Amino acid sequence: MAEESMKDFEQEINDSFKTAKKVENEDGGKWERFQSLIETKEQFDVKIIEVVKGGCIAYLEDTRAFIPASQLSVNYVEKLEEFQNKHIKVVVITADPEKKRLVLSHREIEQAEREQEKAERLAQIKVGDIVDGKVESLKDYGAFVDLGGVTGLLHVSQISRKRIKTPADVLKEGQEVKVKVIKIGDGKISLSIRALEEPEGSFQRDNTLEETGGFKYEEKTRATTNLGDLLKGIKLN
Repeated sequence: MAEESMKDFEQEINDSFKTAKKVENEDGGKWERFQSLIETKEQFDVKIIEVVKGGCIAYLEDTRAFIPASQLSVNYVEKLEEFQNKHIKVVVITADPEKKRLVLSHREIEQAEREQEKAERLAQIKVGDIVDGKVESLKDYGAFVDLGGVTGLLHVSQISRKRIKTPADVLKEGQEVKVKVIKIGDGKISLSIRALEEPEGSFQRDNTLEETGGFKYEEKTRATTNLGDLLKGIKLN
């Protein structure tokens, strides 16, 4: 009777093992996919369903995921509850199949977008350009100026032809300035206000007179002496 019972349930038992194996394989495949998404940086739209201490909870492909507060934005997030029920774009940054730990980030998307905008703006700026900017911050050695997506350094020696001790003597944060781009290298931009100032007592320049160092001499009087006047009074033997 017992043997008959085992035979009766043999097919059902085998099916249950197949089902369990299938579920296990599907789950393992899911986490392998999550791990691959760390490299591909594929973006997903998720809805934040819960705000918890230190971050938010969302679901990605039916899997519970955590978004740390530091990964919600490139800017500091003061009120996490403002993200409740919001939809945001995210990428996977951690996928641990053993701990079933899935971590997402919106900050990385924002950073990538900023880098792209910066590269595009940098490509538009050339040495010699005169551009408008806004002072972002002041340091002892100079001022950082926002040029609309990229930041340039205005060294203290390039602020004015007059001697100044610190940039704060003549500039303040938020001030709008006109600057000249004097150097670009390794993604860094060097700026100058001094280059836009006319040097005091300078000669008028003429680019066609390279042999004189670029200076033009302007004659203020008209010469009236001719050859006859020069020879006048000279006796020839």
